[in-house]
Amino acid sequence: MIYIRNIIYRFPISITDIMYEKKILLGFIRVHILHHAAENDGIYGVWMMEELKKHGDKISPGTLYPILHEMETKGLLKVKKVKVKGKIRKVYRATKKGKVTLDGLKDYISELSREVV
Repeated sequence: MIYIRNIIYRFPISITDIMYEKKILLGFIRVHILHHAAENDGIYGVWMMEELKKHGDKISPGTLYPILHEMETKGLLKVKKVKVKGKIRKVYRATKKGKVTLDGLKDYISELSREVV
């Protein structure tokens, strides 16, 4: 048996299959990030890693921060540097484009989940 994200595989699974599943899950993680970045005062990296962990997604800083940077470059997130306890923290918030994108994704995910689940 192999465990990936709390899923038990009772059949042989290759490393290629595991890597492809991770690629699919990273798409969902991007939506999750955008969802929280659109709420309240935004997110920061460590908080987002803890949030994802609650849902069974263990993600390293080496995976998360490039995603945040990519989403910022694509215009989905904006970053603001905030001083917290003498240290600079980057807080990510959804841009208008990010919120519009999220709204479209919510509709698609809703439709897709009704079909798949």
